[in-house]
Amino acid sequence: MYDTLKVFFLIVVIVTLASCNADAPVPKPDAQLALNYKTPSYQSMEKGLPYSFEVNAMTTVKINKDGSSSVSYPDLDAKVYLTYREVNDTNLRQLLIDGQKLSYNHNQMADAIAEYPFINAQDRVYGMQYEIEGNAASNVQFYATDSTKHFLTAALYFDREPNYDSILPAVDYVKKDMIKMMETLQWR
Repeated sequence: MYDTLKVFFLIVVIVTLASCNADAPVPKPDAQLALNYKTPSYQSMEKGLPYSFEVNAMTTVKINKDGSSSVSYPDLDAKVYLTYREVNDTNLRQLLIDGQKLSYNHNQMADAIAEYPFINAQDRVYGMQYEIEGNAASNVQFYATDSTKHFLTAALYFDREPNYDSILPAVDYVKKDMIKMMETLQWR
């Protein structure tokens, strides 16, 4: 009886080992979000405003009567809001404070705020760009001025609740366009 059990056990072991495959199951890697945005082509935005700059051709521009405007990214559900103010002898300091305060109002939700000064002495464009990391309402902002007559602020907003990890690729894409706006900004 024990010999029969030994043979039966030996057969079960051999069949079990023979049925094992060398390719053991491997867990799938974590999914990576693959967002591919079109390479931007730029066109000049000249619409009778006291300023002009180049915008991404995939955007639509809306201009208000007060000189403010918005650049919409329909595929990203995003807008860059631009506000223009005329500088006079007494208000430049307050406009600069307001431009800085706009960025630092997001400080409660921000993980970090990075400042990048911008100087284009040839076209008399001086300003600061702010990159706000975290679940803030606006992740990229800038202000620019010629310090004598013109002052322009810009802020990026998405038409959805901020989730920084999810919108980061779109933020990076629009941030490059906003840098292009500053680099090509000209006063009239």
